[in-house]
Amino acid sequence: MESALRTDISSNNGVGDGGFLAACRERRLWLCSAAERLRCTVVGFAGKLGKIARDDPRRVAHSLKVGLALTLVSVLYYTPLFNGWGETTIWAVITVVMVMEFTVGATLSKGLCRVLGTLAAGLVGVGAHLVADLCGGKGEAILLAVFLFIAASAATFSRFIPEVKERYDYAMAIFILTFSLVTVSSYRDDPEDLIELAHERITTILVGVAICLFTTFFVFPIWAGEDLHELAAGNLDSLAEFLEGMGSECFGENSSCENLEGKAFLQLYKSVLNSKAKEDSLITFAKWEPIHGKFRFRHPWNQYQKLGALCRQCASSMEALASFIITLKKAQYPEANPELYLKIRATCTVMSLDSAKALRELSLTVRTMTGPSPINNDVSKGTKASSDFRAELSEDVALLQVIHVAIVASLLSDIVIQIEGITESTNSLARLARFKNPAERSQSSNVVINIEE
Repeated sequence: MESALRTDISSNNGVGDGGFLAACRERRLWLCSAAERLRCTVVGFAGKLGKIARDDPRRVAHSLKVGLALTLVSVLYYTPLFNGWGETTIWAVITVVMVMEFTVGATLSKGLCRVLGTLAAGLVGVGAHLVADLCGGKGEAILLAVFLFIAASAATFSRFIPEVKERYDYAMAIFILTFSLVTVSSYRDDPEDLIELAHERITTILVGVAICLFTTFFVFPIWAGEDLHELAAGNLDSLAEFLEGMGSECFGENSSCENLEGKAFLQLYKSVLNSKAKEDSLITFAKWEPIHGKFRFRHPWNQYQKLGALCRQCASSMEALASFIITLKKAQYPEANPELYLKIRATCTVMSLDSAKALRELSLTVRTMTGPSPINNDVSKGTKASSDFRAELSEDVALLQVIHVAIVASLLSDIVIQIEGITESTNSLARLARFKNPAERSQSSNVVINIEE
């Protein structure tokens, strides 16, 4: 009996030891798995940060500039010169956080708007307090409430005015905020204390804005005008690359219109279509920037908006062309007239490649800020091929036998006509911005294709 009991106890202990060891192994495996997942997460996050930095190193510079500006403004706390400001010094720090933007134009815009909005609200608020103080007692509170209602309503409504919203929307928001703070706090403060508070707040904001402008102007400045200029040239390159792909992969001798859905060149128009928001923002900020680099006083920034609109119109036609090309199958049309089919295909090749060369020339014109080449001012091969095709389309009934290819050629012909408008807009930009003589352009990048009526 006792021996059986000892055997049973020993067997239970063995099972318990085995279960404990198994649990330890499971915990160890779980910890190793968790550590591996954490390592993969950290490595993936670091890789993502590295990619962001490599894509645009200016992001790293901007981050360091923000840190530098906050460090400089925080020194105000330790400088005896500003001991009298007390807690209002924090407004300088808040100003840096709110005003510091990626480009010089954006920082200058928000900085000046913050100063103007604060100054105007401070003056109007102190004046409203002095007027309301004459009523005394309950009359003062009622009059301050009336002033606050009128000012906030008028300032908010003014933000719907397009010209105000475009350039001074932030200033109006700051005006509403500051005026509300001044009128609410003025009811329980003496006029002298209110004036001193307004003076300190405006001064600290001025210091914060000054530090932001100093940092953004003199430490790796990033100009909105240069980004806008590069965006315009990049859009032209994207349109050109689309047409180059069409000419080589859709209309070439050994090309086929089948299985094109995965081709990268058919998606390039999307970046042009999606560029409007960025373009409008850069134009707004570029108008605030002073003379810098090749951009003179009163540079024709609005011309970039016209050029961008024409590029997006052309990209819309490319979207229709790409959609039709993707769904086009060789079995969809009969080859009753192979000679006519080859003729249309050759016409499309000429229109695509010649128009692509013209867009490359326009991109080079914008990128190098040199005037368009005076060579080959006659109607280009692409325009002539487009005109000949349209004339033949209206006369030759046999084109109905290759109607799908005819539709492609017709869409491409519309794109060629739109490129002529892009050319005229680029030439206007070159004239208004006084681009350099094309002879100054380096010979290695000189392309002598131009489209003009």
